Amino acid sequence: MSRIGKKPVALPQGVTADLQGRDLKVKGPKGELEMVFVDEVLAELENDAITVTPRDKTKRSRSMWGMQRTMVENLFQGVTEGFSVALEIQGVGYRAAVQGKKLNLQLGFSHDVNMDIPEGLDVKCPTQTDIEISGNDKQQVGQFAAEVRSWRKPEPYKGKGIRYKGEYIFRKEGKKK
Repeated sequence: MSRIGKKPVALPQGVTADLQGRDLKVKGPKGELEMVFVDEVLAELENDAITVTPRDKTKRSRSMWGMQRTMVENLFQGVTEGFSVALEIQGVGYRAAVQGKKLNLQLGFSHDVNMDIPEGLDVKCPTQTDIEISGNDKQQVGQFAAEVRSWRKPEPYKGKGIRYKGEYIFRKEGKKK
């Protein structure tokens, strides 16, 4: 029995939801988002809250129950507050800058890495070693942050690379004579 799935998701102030069949469209101050529920769950909009219930007692429907409810909650949070991920760059000569709709990364390669910023995301570089990614779609924000980080993951010996703000890197001792 899903403890998360049992709770209905209340509509926040200033948010409108339109549920037609399996399609849910949410509109709020930060924009519009939509999702399609999987076949294994039923969603109902009543009393300014969305309730998600499993269709049957199969393992897949029970596992989708809590996840679909959490995805609805993420839609509401996205159109009201939005999501953000902060990255920090460590290493001599490593830096980042936003140039128009591109993120320019200098990461010790023989060339600069230019990444197109996806539509719907806002990327800022307050300093040369900090990157702030924000948007209303949690999946899109996290995916772009993971793609930026994948260019130079933090290594365990000196800790150089791109890491999430506050991430702990397990450090290894170098070889001894």
